[in-house]
Parts: sequence; structure tokens; C-alpha cells
Amino acid sequence: MSSPAQTEGQTNSSGDLSPKGSLQVACFTEDLHDVTLHFQIVRFSKQIYVWVGCNTAKFGHLYAAATTRPDNRVSVTSVLGGTSDNTGSSMARRLVLKTGLNIVLACNIPKDSPMLEAAAERKLVEKLKGLGYMRPIAGEASTSTAQ
Repeated sequence: MSSPAQTEGQTNSSGDLSPKGSLQVACFTEDLHDVTLHFQIVRFSKQIYVWVGCNTAKFGHLYAAATTRPDNRVSVTSVLGGTSDNTGSSMARRLVLKTGLNIVLACNIPKDSPMLEAAAERKLVEKLKGLGYMRPIAGEASTSTAQ
């Protein structure tokens, strides 16, 4: 099935990666819908780079997503690849909302496979949660103390 390989960098007392260039890397593979998906996550101090490849090691389209001022909406731009194929741009937007970090996403998923894209995003979010990269949900911490 999947066997995650992970190399972790040093963290400082606040939980953020130290400014000395440390980073965390996690790679894993999943078989979904008769397709092999490869994932690579690189965590920098204030952003996450994610690569999702489908059946191959091709790079795919590259998107950058971040919150923008003054209203903290998420903006996404295509860095590499055409604008006619937006596979991955919505995923990058949702990852910014869920992590609170800037996201650079390289995505090589066929454009006519929304179910595969959704499954890939679910697996990616699952892994990001496991790595502790997800933003806490409002009210989640106070739920246990409210009773």
C-alpha cells in the first residue's frame, strides 16, 4: 500500500521551523481509483510546497496561493501551465484556508478527473493533519473545556 518516507528538520520552541534553513519533507504513494498517486510535501517556515503526481513523475501545472490583504481572501495564480486547465488551483486555494500558510502546488492529475482530484486532496489533507500542518478549527480547543 503506502509507505511514507519522511525526513524532518529542526523546529524551534514556537513549533515553527528554525530560520537556519531547516525544512520537513514527507513523501508517500497511494493507490486510488486504479491510479497510483505520488505525493511530496515540503514544509518551509511560512509555506508548504506540495507535488501530486498521477502514474508518473511529471511535474504538471504549478500554482501559488496565498491570503491577500485587506480582507484575507485567498488568491491563486498559475505559475507554470496553461490557464485553460485549472486542475489543482481550487485545491491550492482550499489548502491555504485549511493550513493558514502560503501554498505552492504542482499538480499532475488529468483534467477530466474531478473524482480523482477530490480523492487526492482528501489523502493530502489527511497527511497534512497527521504532520500537524493544519490550522486549528475555531472553537475546537474550547469544546472540551466548555463542559
